[in-house]
Amino acid sequence: MLLGSSTNGIGDIPPLDALPLLRDLGYESLAITPDRHLLDPFSDGIAAEVACWRKALDSAGLARVIETGARHLLDPLRKHEPTLVSPHGRDRDRRTDFLVRALDLAVELGAPVVSLWSGTARDAADEETLWQRLTSGLGPVLERAAARGILLGFEPEPGMFIDTLARQAMLHERLGRPEHLRLTVDLGHLECMGERPPAALLADRATEIVNTHVDDMLACRHEHLPLGTGDVDFPPLLRALSAAGYTGGLHVELPRQSHRWLETARESAAFLRGMLGNRCRAT
Repeated sequence: MLLGSSTNGIGDIPPLDALPLLRDLGYESLAITPDRHLLDPFSDGIAAEVACWRKALDSAGLARVIETGARHLLDPLRKHEPTLVSPHGRDRDRRTDFLVRALDLAVELGAPVVSLWSGTARDAADEETLWQRLTSGLGPVLERAAARGILLGFEPEPGMFIDTLARQAMLHERLGRPEHLRLTVDLGHLECMGERPPAALLADRATEIVNTHVDDMLACRHEHLPLGTGDVDFPPLLRALSAAGYTGGLHVELPRQSHRWLETARESAAFLRGMLGNRCRAT
């Protein structure tokens, strides 16, 4: 498994400048969230920026995945909006367009995985209508992912339409179990959503996982906490991933710690290495 970090946890420094520092701390993978200030796929200068990023990532020896959870990239006033379950078709189309662009960005950066989620239901639509919105909006994304050879890691997110591992499995079934639709798992979300027993549930789905977020949380509270400060019992979760042969990134996701990102990166690396031993390839 690869010790990983996330661009959404890097603050007070240009993210490109952080790459060699992360590598010096032993990080081997980076979860990249395109945003207004970082690899914006709608920017006129995106081609040059992609070339710069790919060179820097290769130089630092960092594997990479693409995340699509930018808070205000599509709407400066509404966090994470619009989504695949938004009421208006034109809004859902904007999210689909962004996800397709993220897939193209992944190809250009050499990232094998794009992570995404459903979004939160904002109107009184019934359950079946929301399912139809989601599956319809995912259609072009699934087609582009298959055509471009990219895996999609669908993440259950607290408060969203798809919020648990069970509902992510329901989505997979509704879509006909496409081979390239896999799972992004956030270890803290298992605790937040009360998915029990977490290690056993994770073991059952571990072979589907292509991307992992690591953060601590308290039960029933969606707040990303520094590792070791919440209720998450990490050792059995990490053992389940290791036993399933997971070799992807363990991407520490602590955006609210971005004001002290370097200290957080150092502390998180020490925490994970202490638990993983030789199951982590970081040195």
